Amino acid sequence: MSKEKLMDRARDELFSHINRCGVLKAAEDDQKHWMDETIEYIGERYPDLSDADLGQLYEIGVRFCKPAIARGAGSNATTLEETVTEAPVLTEAGAEANDMANAGVA
Repeated sequence: MSKEKLMDRARDELFSHINRCGVLKAAEDDQKHWMDETIEYIGERYPDLSDADLGQLYEIGVRFCKPAIARGAGSNATTLEETVTEAPVLTEAGAEANDMANAGVA
C-alpha cells in the first residue's frame, strides 16, 4: 500500500475514533491525553508510518477537536432553537391546492 493511502486510512480511522469516543466534548487536557494514547495505538496499527507521519496525524486530530465556532455558555454562537423558524401557515385555498397537487390533480 502506498504511503499516501496508508496516511489516508490512518487519518480516517483517527476521525472515526474521535467521533465515536465523544472526545469532542472532553476538556482540553483530557483531549490531549486521549490523543496521545490514540496516536500511540495508531502507530502500532500502522507500523510503516514514521514519527513525522504520526506527528502530522496528531496535529490533524487536535485541530479536528477544536470547534470552528465556540460552543458553550457565553459564546455568541447561534443555537439550533434560534435558527429554526416556524413553517409557513397555509390558507384554506393554499391547503386545498396543496392537497390537489399531492393527489396528482392539476
